[in-house]
Amino acid sequence: MFSWYRNLGVDGRRTFWACFGGFALDALDVQIYSMAIPVLIGVGFIAKSEAGIIATGTLVLSAVGGWLAGILADRLGRVRTLQITVLWFAVFTALCGLTTGFWGLLVCRGLQGLGFGGEWAAGAVLIGEVVRASDRGKVVGFVQGSWAVGWGVAVTLATLILTFVPQDYAWRCLFLIGILPAFTTFLIRRHVQEPEVFAKAHAQNASRPGTMAIFGPHLWWTTFRCSLLALGAQGGYYAISTWLPSFLQTERHITVIGSFSYLIVVVTGSFFGYVTSAYLNDAIGRRLGFIIFAIGSGTIVYAYTHLPVSDGIMMALGFPLGFFASGIFSGMGPLLTEMYPTELRAAGQGFCYNVARGLAAFFPALVGLASSSLGLGGAIGLFAAGAYGLVFVAALLLPETKGRELSSYADLSAASATA
Repeated sequence: MFSWYRNLGVDGRRTFWACFGGFALDALDVQIYSMAIPVLIGVGFIAKSEAGIIATGTLVLSAVGGWLAGILADRLGRVRTLQITVLWFAVFTALCGLTTGFWGLLVCRGLQGLGFGGEWAAGAVLIGEVVRASDRGKVVGFVQGSWAVGWGVAVTLATLILTFVPQDYAWRCLFLIGILPAFTTFLIRRHVQEPEVFAKAHAQNASRPGTMAIFGPHLWWTTFRCSLLALGAQGGYYAISTWLPSFLQTERHITVIGSFSYLIVVVTGSFFGYVTSAYLNDAIGRRLGFIIFAIGSGTIVYAYTHLPVSDGIMMALGFPLGFFASGIFSGMGPLLTEMYPTELRAAGQGFCYNVARGLAAFFPALVGLASSSLGLGGAIGLFAAGAYGLVFVAALLLPETKGRELSSYADLSAASATA
């Protein structure tokens, strides 16, 4: 079951753990904000509409950061870019805890988003290039699963801090914890090497295409379809995850302590969703995996936010909610890695995933605005359903890439000329 881990070798395993830890800490810093929203609103630091604007602003700038990091990763290297982005998002997460009002928090959280988006772009390409084709879905999926680990740590720390620290200071403590990921950059620099496939392509500097080639005749259709897929997956996820603590506390009237159990069930479901999807992607293919998880996500989000169920059933539904809404991402890294040539892989992956994230960023703000007339649960359900519909359509349009070997831009050009 874990032969893929042995197949990585020493350098591959170091890369695996560097990316696993980077994603987990990325999740920690991102989810801290969703845990702090009820407190920030409760103490009058920001209004509900402002909370949605901050969430949206962060995600919009993460789109910019992701594409810029992708471009840098194709030029400076995957490892160096990973170091820069981790350090960046850690510093600005901590600075959020020192702000004095809405505008300061908006600026710091937005700058944090630049690094947040960039870390995924560099890390996903890095791990995707060190693993063999037959194991790519499992390895990249397991790395993606570290998001649930970081989310679980954020929920645990937030529950402890919000319970025992006065509310006016608790949210500041949460953000200040975000400096911790900065220390991982030293380990990355010391133990992680550039993938061989990238080093070879980077040495052939003269034949490197420009970044805008991802919109050129060979790749524009790929870029459009991949962006549509990423938009749906992230739009649904952010509509849920950003507002879930607030939904539990305002509409279900569950306390911070009580909501801890509900959120942990969701986080646990998320981890198992990532891992299950990782194996399914190598077993049944990327396309069918996306279709299954899109249908499952849309169905369970509606049930979770609309059905008049008891608190016990609500808690039980949290497992499939996390399972489907998070598991859908396990195929994203492998698919995007396999759809682009080495010379443009980080730029293409960074653009599709992060520009889609920038558009998906409007979902939390729209949910916040629509909640005044539809209720928070109704607004979450509406936007999540539309988002997962996009995933379904995009998956039908995309080719199957399971087992595909990584190619160069020259290979792509030759194939197009032959066709």
